[in-house]
Amino acid sequence: MLFQLQKFFGEIKNTSNKETTTVSDTIPSPEVATLTEKNYTDILKEVHDDLNTYIGQKISFTGYVYRVSDLKENEFILARDMVINSKNQTVVVGFLCSCENASDFENNSWVNITGSIEKGYYYGDIPIINISQIEKCNQPENVYVNPPSDNYVPTSVIY
Repeated sequence: MLFQLQKFFGEIKNTSNKETTTVSDTIPSPEVATLTEKNYTDILKEVHDDLNTYIGQKISFTGYVYRVSDLKENEFILARDMVINSKNQTVVVGFLCSCENASDFENNSWVNITGSIEKGYYYGDIPIINISQIEKCNQPENVYVNPPSDNYVPTSVIY
């Protein structure tokens, strides 16, 4: 059975028999989308895969400041550690972020940010979060995120 998700109209169409189901009030449409450890990598992957759809989307999430040597002074990666196997080996994943006072935040310090997704360049086109609010916070209980799910259904607004 084939299904087509209408991004803006809230309809799911069964293309095999032309049925249409209207989806209303089942998916919130927040002004600022909040990323959690449960949806973090799904959204990270989707935004990287379909950047143009998400430009201008406001998001909020928590992570730790991670820098590599070739970032600009006003940039850092807001990172989480993604578990990649049953032995709890991890890799760093995250969004490149930009803010005027980036140098005020030390490597490995935990922060919560709110910002909007923009198209940037770092060895190719990538999303960059232009931070409008940033504050130090405590490390969350669960610092790890899982790999993206095969069951995630992308939409035009991050949920």
